[in-house]
Amino acid sequence: MSLTFDQAAVRGKLTADAPLAPLVWFKAGGHAEWLFEPKDLADLQDFLRALDPAVPVMALGLGSNMIVREGGVPGVVIRLGKAFAKVARLDGETLDCGGGASGILVSSTARDEGIAGLEFLRSIPGTVGGFVRMNGGAYGGEVKDILVDCDVVLRSGELVTLGNADLGYTYRHSELPEGAVVVAARFKGRPGEPAAIQAEMDRISAAREASQPLRSKTGGSTFKNPEGHAAWKLVDEAGCRGLTLGGAQVSEKHTNFLLNTGDATSDDIEGLGEEVRRRVKDHSGVELEWEIQRVGRRP
Repeated sequence: MSLTFDQAAVRGKLTADAPLAPLVWFKAGGHAEWLFEPKDLADLQDFLRALDPAVPVMALGLGSNMIVREGGVPGVVIRLGKAFAKVARLDGETLDCGGGASGILVSSTARDEGIAGLEFLRSIPGTVGGFVRMNGGAYGGEVKDILVDCDVVLRSGELVTLGNADLGYTYRHSELPEGAVVVAARFKGRPGEPAAIQAEMDRISAAREASQPLRSKTGGSTFKNPEGHAAWKLVDEAGCRGLTLGGAQVSEKHTNFLLNTGDATSDDIEGLGEEVRRRVKDHSGVELEWEIQRVGRRP
């Protein structure tokens, strides 16, 4: 792969053959051909403008909802750091959030500013960029309900602002262009009392703690909920609770979560997911769709 510019001109951090397992929740998987952590917005734009258009680009947030295959990710993986993690009130009940800001930071800032309606972001283990791309949601809220617009750096390096309607949101999906990186988003809530907002965040946290394997190496919800069904129930009814493949296991606590019990490879995890899909299809006739993003090359 060719990086067609002087690497000395890059102001951020550019790493060849970078291991991605430490950066994703499953703690498994291969390397990125290149990992780029831009210093700021201009650095990201300059980098993408100078990069051969044939080189694939992928954004990586907290790595919570992702399987990185053992063969690694070709091209450039872009990870937004502290320069992209700021959250501030604009006006009224609108927050301006950097693409690298976590759901916890966004929801906590909203609470401090007396903005309700963003509490559900507390429960999504990811960054604003990932939420916007995936129409992240939980506990009755979705990003499409709160997004005003977002700033996106296209693969060409051009910075554009896309409104909610431009993203073509459906369940856990948007029409964000391939290779685009979300660098900021505006979320709008409604007036609320900080104490009541905190109480709702506490309720959500307690519900997650009670139902999900939060202290395990997992990737969050594995499959989308099919129309009229709960994915976890379909998995359970197909007899998959506790099912294992290599070092991977279907969680006993919540059957829509896969776990790395210690030494699982990405092949184990993805293979187990495919076996669950096969068993569910055989048992109920329902075809489960992956919610977890699977990226990279098979070995």
